[in-house]
Amino acid sequence: MKKVSKLKNSKLTAIIEKGEGGYYIASVPALPGCHTQAKTLNILERRLEEAISLYLEAKRSLGVKTMPRNLAKVKTFEMAC
Repeated sequence: MKKVSKLKNSKLTAIIEKGEGGYYIASVPALPGCHTQAKTLNILERRLEEAISLYLEAKRSLGVKTMPRNLAKVKTFEMAC
């Protein structure tokens, strides 16, 4: 019988910014290098799910244990720039 490993569910935070040219850009701070972009938020969310899945799959295939960092808090600052 094949042993199936259970994956632990994790909550991940994505940072979404409005970039130049009208594109939305998303990154996942807990997964360094995991980011994507799209013209609409709907497409961005789909691409982000795919990017996270591919990131985790690639790490597993390399034998790298992926333990996403748990963010304690996300804080937004408003400042004059």
